[in-house]
Amino acid sequence: MTATGRRTEVLAAAVSAFAESGYAATKTDEIARRAGVSQPYVIRLFGTKQQLFVAVIEQVCGRIEETFREAVAGLDPATPTAEAVEVLGKAYDIFLTEREPLLGMLHGFTASGDPVIGEAVRAGFGRIYGVARELTGASVSEARHFVATGMLLTVMSAMGVVGHDAIPVPWAVEILEDVQDVPDLC
Repeated sequence: MTATGRRTEVLAAAVSAFAESGYAATKTDEIARRAGVSQPYVIRLFGTKQQLFVAVIEQVCGRIEETFREAVAGLDPATPTAEAVEVLGKAYDIFLTEREPLLGMLHGFTASGDPVIGEAVRAGFGRIYGVARELTGASVSEARHFVATGMLLTVMSAMGVVGHDAIPVPWAVEILEDVQDVPDLC
């Protein structure tokens, strides 16, 4: 396997491990075991656990940005903002069913006290916000509402009350019924 392929495997193992245990509790030995490589190899690829975690955050944010760009690629530039925002909301559905990337991101928020991780998390979140505005023409208020709804759904996904195997708690069902752009998640 190529170094790029191994790096991809280690990164996937890291997403899974960090999603499960968070930044502080995850050991590079565990990531190496999941990837089927040695712990020194993980360090050789990424430098430190901190740099590996930053790579995970950058990958997750980059994937969200890419998903948004792909979602609107075929839209007419004259598409109304509300319709474009709805397209992005539907595109985000995939992340609500793939919990690991979003759990990794949530762990990034909690590890933001670390200056390097905090900078990466803030930059990634800022890019997602900026891409949402750029692709939809949304005002600050509209983009804030979109991002706030996305964060609410992300947290609900982390709790297991959104998705195909969702635990049907009444308050979550009520919220999901009110969120117009995610009808298949109820």
